[in-house]
Amino acid sequence: MTRRTAGILSTGSYVPKEEVGNERVAGPAGVTPEWILGKTRISFRRNAAPDEATSDLAARAALSAIEGSGVGVDRIGYVIVATSTGDHPQPPTSYLVQDAIGAYGAACFDVNVVCSGFVYALDLARALVTLRPDTYALVVGADVYSRILDATDRRTAVLFGDGAGAALVGMVPEPYGIIASDLSSRGEASGLISVRAGGSRLPASHETVAAGDHYFRMDGRGVRNFVMENVPPALEDLVHGAGHRLDDIDVFVPHQANGVLLDELTRRSGLTGARSPSTVERYGNMGSASVPVALDDAARSGMIADGDLVLLAGFGGGMSMGLSLLRWSAGTSGERA
Repeated sequence: MTRRTAGILSTGSYVPKEEVGNERVAGPAGVTPEWILGKTRISFRRNAAPDEATSDLAARAALSAIEGSGVGVDRIGYVIVATSTGDHPQPPTSYLVQDAIGAYGAACFDVNVVCSGFVYALDLARALVTLRPDTYALVVGADVYSRILDATDRRTAVLFGDGAGAALVGMVPEPYGIIASDLSSRGEASGLISVRAGGSRLPASHETVAAGDHYFRMDGRGVRNFVMENVPPALEDLVHGAGHRLDDIDVFVPHQANGVLLDELTRRSGLTGARSPSTVERYGNMGSASVPVALDDAARSGMIADGDLVLLAGFGGGMSMGLSLLRWSAGTSGERA
C-alpha cells in the first residue's frame, strides 16, 4: 500500500481591484515615489473596497483554491484563517468565511501570528489532516492593512497592501507532501511590531484614537536585524535536518516584506540558485497573505514543477518565524505538494 502524508492539493488567491501607485502614498508619507521604489522595490499595492473586509477577501481566495482541487466543499473538515486584521474582535473571521463558502461541516478557528500566520496555520492543518486522513483542511492567509495604516508614517504606509491567499491540505502519496516544518516565537521582541490600542490592555477611546494608537507601528530597522540574524540559520537547520542541502531547493517562497530585504535575505540564506516568485512589486506587503499569494502565483505561472523542493518562509510580528519544506506534486484533480 502506498504511504501517504499531508500536502497541498491546490492553491488560490484574491487581491482587490483598486491599484494604488507610489505617487498616491508618497505625498502624505513625506517621501517621493522614487524613494519608495529604491527603498522597497514596491511600485503598487492593492486596497480593499469600502464594502470589502478581510473575510470577503479570504472567501474569494478560498473558493479559488477549492475550485482547483476537485474536492467538494462538504468534505472540508477545517477552515483555518491566518489574519491580524480580522473583521471584528469576535466572532472569528474563519466563521464568516465558513458561512460565505458553505463549508458547514468544518470546525473553524483563526490564527494571529501576523506575517508568519499562514505557515503556522499550514502546520496546524498538516497535523489535523494526519490525524484524520479522510478529511481536508482549508488554510487561508488574509489581511486588510489599509484600514490600520497611518498615511503619514513612511515606515509603514508605503509598504502594506491588502490581499488573501489559500491552500487546500489533504493526504498525498509519498514522497510528495510536507516534509518538515519549524515554528518559533520570540516574545521579547514583541515591541518591534504592534497595534497598541483596541485590546484589553488599552481599550479604544477618544484619547487612543487622537494619539494614533490604533495604527499599525513598526521598527523597520529592528525588524530587518531580527530577520537577518534569525531566518538564514533557521532555514539552513530545517533543510539540513530534513536530509537536504540548500542547493537542493528548487523554489524559495519567502514572505513578501520588502524587495530590498528579500534580496539580502536570499543571498544570506544561500538560496540565490532557487527560483523565487516576487509579488511585492505589484502588491506590496500583504501580511499573512504574502506567502500564500506568492505560492499561488508561482503555481499558476508554472514556476513550480512536479517533484520540486519548495521552501516557505514566513517571518514578522511577534516576533515569529514559520518555515515549511515540501515536495511539490502536479498530480491530477489539482493535487499538488
